[in-house]
Amino acid sequence: MKQYDIIIIGAGAAGLLATISAAKNNTSILLLEKMRREGRKMLISGKGRCNITNTAYQSEFFKKIYPKPKFLKHAFSQFFSKDIINLLEENGLKTKEERGGRVFPESDKAADVVNTLLKIVKSKNVDIKKNAKLTEIITENNTVKAVRFHIEGKPETIKTKNIILCTGGKSYPVTGSAGEGFVLAEKLGHTVTPLRPALVPLLTEGKTAEKLQGLSLKNSTVSVWVNNKKVRSEFGEMMFAHFGLTGPVILTLSKIAVDAPAENKNVEISIDLKPALDEQKLDNRLQRELNENGKKQIRNVLKKLLPSKLIPVVLELTKIDPYKECNQISGKERKKIRILLKNFRFKVTGHRGYKEAIITAGGIDTGEVNGKTMMSKIIKNLYFAGEILDLDAETGGYNFQIAFSTGWLAGKSASKNI
Repeated sequence: MKQYDIIIIGAGAAGLLATISAAKNNTSILLLEKMRREGRKMLISGKGRCNITNTAYQSEFFKKIYPKPKFLKHAFSQFFSKDIINLLEENGLKTKEERGGRVFPESDKAADVVNTLLKIVKSKNVDIKKNAKLTEIITENNTVKAVRFHIEGKPETIKTKNIILCTGGKSYPVTGSAGEGFVLAEKLGHTVTPLRPALVPLLTEGKTAEKLQGLSLKNSTVSVWVNNKKVRSEFGEMMFAHFGLTGPVILTLSKIAVDAPAENKNVEISIDLKPALDEQKLDNRLQRELNENGKKQIRNVLKKLLPSKLIPVVLELTKIDPYKECNQISGKERKKIRILLKNFRFKVTGHRGYKEAIITAGGIDTGEVNGKTMMSKIIKNLYFAGEILDLDAETGGYNFQIAFSTGWLAGKSASKNI
């Protein structure tokens, strides 16, 4: 039976970095990938562009990561945003920084990121087996001994001294993330905290969002309300869809919207369509427009305040005749418009699930993992990296950096442990 010093399971962001970090002279490494292609999730990330990381300080990263960001303190000290950028650029991939510190490949092609990392891996004399579905991690005296897996339906067992589990979460299952790693870890005695979709589009009640399908709002303040109490607000871009709401701001707030209904709490999304104007200034603006355009129909005057697609919906919700002249609009009707523009409400009825969630919240309890090595505290020589851990972050490149940093540290620790 063939034996390897290290077997890395999963060739995504964490697995590729673990492989690169672990590879040293005379170290035998096997990288197992369930799919026919490495880095499948990376290829579709960032709308095919791959938001590699973010240039924010570590302190800012910690504000964007849940539930225990300080677990990553040592991993970030070993390998952080500048390190992944340098690694890629030293191997021929130029990067660029965009709004909010987000880093992308200069080519805007996620495939270039995956191919560059694969080029590095292949230069390290690593064995790679694809179409390999892991079925069991074999242990003896709470120490890893071997792995069992199937390739094209044929079973194989390979001995190893170290295993790094980088099997991802449950989001985007078509990319290979189906949650098998959680099942195997639980069999070995690890605790898996409750799993749920994160950074996921939201379903809303009624037909209003459907009528606005495709409309993108660039500068809106969006708030999430739970049981009529405002919990959090974000400013930025969002989009209406046939099912409800999506876009960066909605995805960021979705964690609250996903968790609250599970506790039988009522969730609503409120959109401030005019965040630059307070109630009084908006009312003054409305009065001025109505006074200056007395003979014009309200539907035409609202074009100065709203995107065209929003106007019929706003008038329908406020029950104002779109053909009514501005000099006929009452103070009560003006108030209805003002209130709606500052508090455009949607009742959340659900979410789009793992098939459209960018990441998975929950996972291997970090209290059972050594943050300085990524080794399990329960099974010796078993390491975890990436989305399988109970760590998730907001959009902006933070999640990939978690994968890169934990993968790098796990690979480095495993190579020292040979």
